[in-house]
Amino acid sequence: MTPRDTGLAALMALIWGSNFVVIEWGLQDVPPLLFAAMRFVLVLLPAIFLVPRPAVSWRVLATVGLTVSLGQFSMLYLALHLGMPSGMAALVLQVQVPLTIVIAAVVLHERVAPAVAIGVGVAVVGLAVVALGRGAAGLLPFAVTLLAGLSWAVGNVVVRAKGVPGGLGLTVWSSLVVPLPLLALSLLVDGPATVVDALPGLGWRPLLSTAWTAVVSTLVGYGIFYSLLHRNPSATVVSWVLVVPPLAILLAWVLQGDQPSTTDLVGAGIAMAGLAAAQLLQARARRAPVLPEVVPAR
Repeated sequence: MTPRDTGLAALMALIWGSNFVVIEWGLQDVPPLLFAAMRFVLVLLPAIFLVPRPAVSWRVLATVGLTVSLGQFSMLYLALHLGMPSGMAALVLQVQVPLTIVIAAVVLHERVAPAVAIGVGVAVVGLAVVALGRGAAGLLPFAVTLLAGLSWAVGNVVVRAKGVPGGLGLTVWSSLVVPLPLLALSLLVDGPATVVDALPGLGWRPLLSTAWTAVVSTLVGYGIFYSLLHRNPSATVVSWVLVVPPLAILLAWVLQGDQPSTTDLVGAGIAMAGLAAAQLLQARARRAPVLPEVVPAR
């Protein structure tokens, strides 16, 4: 990596690490599913008029949108709304890495090297330690975050099975199926009165948060990500993505006073060691990245 690319990789990790804090900050004034719908409206417009549609079927686009975008982010926003700390959400969401490897092994019959399997096991142990540290009151948001990671992993396997090339176009065009279902879910879960009352009163905080998550995190962050993949080995680029959860935990601590417990830190350390081993070894074995998001939608 050149010094310029190293700087871009660090900027990408910082953008994505800050994203969880920014989402939680904006969620204080808006129902979570409505807030997620707002994000994907801004991902779509005006990008869909500027980014070419990828050469995949509408069925694949819809499947990716419903899993990687709608499923993942509806659960993530709901988990944050229920009290999942933003820094730990960034970590637990990475359960998608071992889940992607396991689901691909079962469904696509991909071979999993013993070292990768050990890494997956270590990551699961670390996440279990984090779960124990949540206590009874924190188990629901933790479980919802796991569901977000599961939805992401299913989308990853669909993309891999169909041989879909990753790229900004896939993110933008797959988002077509996201805003209206999210709005419908918000109307169903929160009630029409809550949604109608929330829209006119949107302040600068949720609007700024939405702009950051949609424009900076998704469009700029993944623009950097894919440009780096074109110029550098995939395992090198993926290694920078592994910086995101620790950065998110640190930013939540510094900016929100959300100090992780000793159990959280121990579990996070174990999980990150396992994730790094599993993801980087699998990436090298496949000579392609096991992406943190096959579809850019963070």
